Amino acid sequence: MRRIVIFGNSGSGKSTLARDYSGKYGLSHLDLDVLAWRDTDTPTRLPLGVSAAKIQGFLDNNEQWVVEGCYSDLLDLVLTQASEVIFLNPGEETCVRNCKLRPWEPHKYASPEEQNRNQDMLLDWVR
Repeated sequence: MRRIVIFGNSGSGKSTLARDYSGKYGLSHLDLDVLAWRDTDTPTRLPLGVSAAKIQGFLDNNEQWVVEGCYSDLLDLVLTQASEVIFLNPGEETCVRNCKLRPWEPHKYASPEEQNRNQDMLLDWVR
């Protein structure tokens, strides 16, 4: 049974690797970004309990999975159930470059313009 956790900085390649593993091994994929944040103009974190309930729902409904993210509080909720843990650390400059080149993520943002409005905040986060 495969249960993989991938973590690292924003722009480190977590989503790309998780998508690859999901396709290669038929794993359900959970990107912690989609349940860590409120849907507001100024991004703010959801309460931990709300995110934790969503994570538990995912785990309850999926036997094999890949979970990826950079939130230690959320990762703590899945690490004990993982069969593999992968840490990606390509360095700050690579992460910044990858974030600047990131294609539109429609599962996170309604439009490319909305995603681009958050880029400065993301780059500050990475640094």
